[in-house]
Amino acid sequence: MPTHQAPRAVSLRFAGALIVVALLAGGGAAFAATRLSRHAHGSTDSSTGTSATIAQQAGATTTKATGSTASTSGSQSTSTTRPPVLSVTSISPPAQAVSVSPTRPITVTLSAPIAASSPRPTIAPAAPGTWQIHGNVVSFVPSEPLLPLSEITLRVPGGAAGVRSTDGGTLSRTVTEHFRIVDASILRLQQLLSLLDYSPLSWTPRGAAVAPGNAAAQLAALYSPPVGHFSWLNRGWPRQLRALWRRGVDNVFTRGLIMSFEADHGLTPNGNLGPSLWNALLVALQANTVNTGGYNFALANKTVPETLTVWHDGKVVIKSPANTGIAQSPTADGTFTVYSRLRSQVMKGTNPNGSPYADLVQYIAYFNGNDAVHYMPRAGYGIPQSLGCVELPYSDAAAVWPYLAYGTLVMVVN
Repeated sequence: MPTHQAPRAVSLRFAGALIVVALLAGGGAAFAATRLSRHAHGSTDSSTGTSATIAQQAGATTTKATGSTASTSGSQSTSTTRPPVLSVTSISPPAQAVSVSPTRPITVTLSAPIAASSPRPTIAPAAPGTWQIHGNVVSFVPSEPLLPLSEITLRVPGGAAGVRSTDGGTLSRTVTEHFRIVDASILRLQQLLSLLDYSPLSWTPRGAAVAPGNAAAQLAALYSPPVGHFSWLNRGWPRQLRALWRRGVDNVFTRGLIMSFEADHGLTPNGNLGPSLWNALLVALQANTVNTGGYNFALANKTVPETLTVWHDGKVVIKSPANTGIAQSPTADGTFTVYSRLRSQVMKGTNPNGSPYADLVQYIAYFNGNDAVHYMPRAGYGIPQSLGCVELPYSDAAAVWPYLAYGTLVMVVN
């Protein structure tokens, strides 16, 4: 009589793909087989081999593998591979860089080659140019110089709709950096203000002028001014004004010209340089929007009898008796620009003896802190009586006020 032995487990290791065989009861020749698939984890087909345990049971055989189960149903498991994460390794110009060349390419280097169909980074404000991909580097090459002092924002988009590598990798988040373009030439600034008739000096180029409508050439000229010469438009300007002019120097003379232009073109008249100013200058030049108000200059002389003299286009238009500051609150010497204008105002403050004052004054042009040229009722004029302002009789103040526009130079001497 045959002897029956108890079933026992057998452990096997396979070097290749595993074929699972199910033997039908009765020892027949029919069988079913299924091939185990590869998995990202618990792989049944790898260089390390495959472990399986076969439990021998009466009438059937089943096979189990680590991380997967195969049966006689013939079904095959599927797998997914997550693409590698993309990262930005460097950006040029570096973050927060200043005085960046207006023609310098902007480059972004990533950790893997970029797909040709990938979305590109962006810059703001927008500028003419092209984005180019070379392996794992994407770069922007401007087709014309960027505006002086522009604050450039570089944005490298992340996420599913962002920059994509050739193997499908994406940035986990958007990367944003900022840098600033170098300032343009003060000499070119003076040239433009002369061409737009804001200066008492004319400017004539040597050779052909840069075409106003050629944007690229005009932008390039901001950084590399053409050669030419300046000359005074009128002979009647006083020596004090002529002494202030400095070719290519950003001084109070030049700041006054800037403020005059800003006031006429909807900009804050503060004399500050910035991309809005440079852009407005080029727009005005292209449209031939020139100044029609001429150039003015005011000189307050503290020598008794004190006076205020105003020039317009090289000619004296008014000379008025004036009062400047008393010894306890003198009017400071120096050259200043008109920065605020009011038709009337109640000026309030404290007298040197501590008593308060609140005086209604008219035709006001502030030029140095709280000091202003204005009408103030007095018994007489020509001696120090104010707390720092330049006081005028009513009719003279009314006549002077239109000439004391934003940016007009007020010089105080003696």
